[in-house]
Amino acid sequence: MTTPAGIRLTQLAAGGGCACKVPPGELEKVLAGMPGGLVRAAGGPQGAEGELLVGLDDGDDGAAVRLAGGQALIATTDFFTPVVDDPYDWGRIAAANALSDVYAMGGEPLLALNLLAWPRDRVPFEVAVEVLRGGADVCAEAGCHLAGGHSIDDPEPKYGLAVSGLADADRLLRNDAARPGTPLTLTKPLGLGVLNNRHKATGERFDHAVEVMTTLNRDASRAALAAGVTAATDVTGFGLLGHLFKMARASGVTAVVDSAAVPYLDGVRESYAAGYVPGGSRRNLDWVRPHLESAVGEDELVLLADAQTSGGLLVAGELPGHPVIGEIVASGGSPLVIRA
Repeated sequence: MTTPAGIRLTQLAAGGGCACKVPPGELEKVLAGMPGGLVRAAGGPQGAEGELLVGLDDGDDGAAVRLAGGQALIATTDFFTPVVDDPYDWGRIAAANALSDVYAMGGEPLLALNLLAWPRDRVPFEVAVEVLRGGADVCAEAGCHLAGGHSIDDPEPKYGLAVSGLADADRLLRNDAARPGTPLTLTKPLGLGVLNNRHKATGERFDHAVEVMTTLNRDASRAALAAGVTAATDVTGFGLLGHLFKMARASGVTAVVDSAAVPYLDGVRESYAAGYVPGGSRRNLDWVRPHLESAVGEDELVLLADAQTSGGLLVAGELPGHPVIGEIVASGGSPLVIRA
């Protein structure tokens, strides 16, 4: 559906999608003051059930707690401002993006709760119903229960999910488990930030981008587990370079990217040349620039750092049917090396 009186959802917010995340450098400064490490060192909060397997330490995709019987509970949340104008599509994209954090850790989503912020004096709730319907349809596709949630009145519309999932506690996909000698695989093409920025500026619709953003990372996650992969993350707001830097740093390795092997959506390079670039993409590059060695130009680096929304999995391993874009090698200086 379209919003009444020609209202465009993307015009109601300063940012859009995962490009509206707090810049990674600023976020790390905030998280440095959190008590997660102290709690872990002290053995966890008094009386807490289970063992915290993954917390704040390495900026992983979600938190994980060991349960009885060898299972792990994965918990995550993700929400953002409109990335497209169609409310149903926005709901689908936001839900697929939130569920992706569970898939990125090798889990299966079990239960989700809606998170909705709505400018009720500017946009009718009938539009919000379409957003929620989109989220519900994606949860149904994922086999994930969707039960209630929370809503607030807000000048900017925002939507997402809080998701809980289950995984094998001894087979989690983690940021800190990439090992030298393994290839790097990317399961979705890049350029979503560029095309979404163009959509926000012009109103042009990019159906192929919507299809990519609404595709679940479920099959890629299952394939990674079947292949014995131990390290993976999803590529969202911090871009390929940002998320790969976090993995390389946490694992104590160097990640080498063959830039010519990285796939992009149709129309991305033309849109970039026309000036459609999210501010978050440039902030991502500024964050990783001190930690990389590059044989490519500035434009290619910006595209590699493009802020994705509901992007694919970045896997330290080879998955049939998906492009290998580089490799993990022993640490030899910079955590990131970009080859032409």
